[in-house]
Amino acid sequence: MRKLTIKEVSAQFGISQDTLRYYERVGMIPAVPRTAAGRRDYQDEDLGWVELALCMRSAGLPVEAMIQYVKLCQQGDGTFAQRLQLLQDQRAVLVAQAKQIQATMDRLDYKIGRYQQAVETGVLCWEETCVLQPGPVCPDDT
Repeated sequence: MRKLTIKEVSAQFGISQDTLRYYERVGMIPAVPRTAAGRRDYQDEDLGWVELALCMRSAGLPVEAMIQYVKLCQQGDGTFAQRLQLLQDQRAVLVAQAKQIQATMDRLDYKIGRYQQAVETGVLCWEETCVLQPGPVCPDDT
C-alpha cells in the first residue's frame, strides 16, 4: 500500500496543496488519515478520491454535487440508487453542454471556412449564392 505526503500528492496530480486541503475541508474527498504527527498520509483509496474529484471538477460537476456524492458513498451500499441518479443527472448536464459546444464549433467552422475562402479569393461572402461570384461583399451573419 502506497503512502504519500500532501506534497507528493500535489506533485503527482499537478494541483496545489491548498487545493487538496480545500477538497478535504469541504468534503469533496473523505477525510485523509493522519500520521501520529498529524500530517496527512494519503493512501491508494485517497488517491482514487482525489482523481475522481479532479475528473468531476474538470467536467464541470458542481462542488455541491461532489460533496453529496461523497456523503452518499460514506453512507454505504444503501445509497446506490441515489448515487446512480446523481451521476445520471450530472451526465445529462454534460450532454447538454456538449451539444452547445458542438453547435458553437459548427458555427466557428462555418466562419473559418468563409475566411479561408476570402483569403483565397479576396472576397468575403456569407451567403451560399455568392461563394464563387466576385462582387460586393455580403454582410456578415453576426
